Amino acid sequence: MTENPSRTVRTRSSGRRLKRSQLPLNALRAFEAAARHLSFKRAAEELSVTPAAVSQQIRSLEEYLGVPLFRRTSRSILLTEAAAAALEHLREGFDAIEEACALLQAEDEEGRLTVSVAPSLAAKWLVPRLGRYAERAPEQVVRVIATHQLTDFRREEVDLAIRYGSGDYPGLHVEELMREEVFPVCAPALLEGDHPIHSPADLKHVTLIHDDSALEDESCPTWAMWLKAAGVGFEEGQPAIHFNQTALAIEAAAAGRGVALAKRVLAEADLRAGRLVRPFRESRPVEFAYYIVCPHVHLERANVRGFIDWLRDEAGRSWAWEI
Repeated sequence: MTENPSRTVRTRSSGRRLKRSQLPLNALRAFEAAARHLSFKRAAEELSVTPAAVSQQIRSLEEYLGVPLFRRTSRSILLTEAAAAALEHLREGFDAIEEACALLQAEDEEGRLTVSVAPSLAAKWLVPRLGRYAERAPEQVVRVIATHQLTDFRREEVDLAIRYGSGDYPGLHVEELMREEVFPVCAPALLEGDHPIHSPADLKHVTLIHDDSALEDESCPTWAMWLKAAGVGFEEGQPAIHFNQTALAIEAAAAGRGVALAKRVLAEADLRAGRLVRPFRESRPVEFAYYIVCPHVHLERANVRGFIDWLRDEAGRSWAWEI
């Protein structure tokens, strides 16, 4: 049976019933943000108001409901037992409202898609393939946001993200797209010349290119780790270049500046084109992977599902090629 839209809720203190039209939504929104952050200041920043305004909303809500919501100390605020019990239900309610609004907007958004992706993956893997997506879905307009920052789907107009990490993104749809492995790469010219590279021991004659962005993944080897595993000592005074993005390290290697430890997915296009070669066959898998991440409600949109299907196809095509 369909529930009456004028249904009411009962307050704990007075027993009086509140109609939906009487619910103090702005005050409830301020309470949810303050409870989530346990900070009026951070709640104010999220809501684009002043901390005093949040405090006033909380006081008015406490007076309206007839129950205290926070215990205030000299250093912090703490939730009362009743507030803590109600918080999850309130958060679920706001999530449901947000999802309902997304569904109402979905028809207008079917023709455009915004994707957030790390800069190196955007430059080296995603963007070169977008031509094939345009052939599959010519009516779509794709907007790529290249950033290392995690996406706040509540506040940003992003349909889905591709992230390199552990896959721990609570409350979101998370789907592994591709695994990753690491191996040395260099320009073909470095296989010849006065000090040709034929074995790991030959690396002492070249500049080692370091990708410092890989330090976030403890399973990803540094040059010191890779050389030790290969039975070659790492010389501290050896020439080196450091970059904070994988794409830059790969470009330096393709330009003949030295040998880089590269991620397979990001080096694939340059290996296919012959700009890079693998001087040795040794490789090492890493624990991090690339993940598709988005709110569950976004999967109800045909263009999001279609783009994810295309990403799966491209990932399969990528790993089917023997490097």
